Amino acid sequence: MSMPKDEIQKEMIEAWRAYMDGLENSLQKLDADIKEASEMADQCSSEWCTATEHVIDELSNFLFSISEPRWANEEDTRRIKALKRRIYDLYANYREVYQQVA
Repeated sequence: MSMPKDEIQKEMIEAWRAYMDGLENSLQKLDADIKEASEMADQCSSEWCTATEHVIDELSNFLFSISEPRWANEEDTRRIKALKRRIYDLYANYREVYQQVA
């Protein structure tokens, strides 16, 4: 018989991983949008730039405010670190597009 604590931890880590999946999917979509914008920077509007920067800020806030569960495994730890590095890369790519538009 498993302890209630074990069941709760299992449910919480599954929920945490689902949340991480959602953030990762959002980063992938944002990355695709930024790449598309870089290919047609002359057609990007300042509204697009403003909206994109807000999305990056929100995702960054989500990523850097996450409390990693203490029972997370090494793969979970690597994943959160990789996503945090990725948000920096996305911002750098966005800035390149923004400079072309501005």
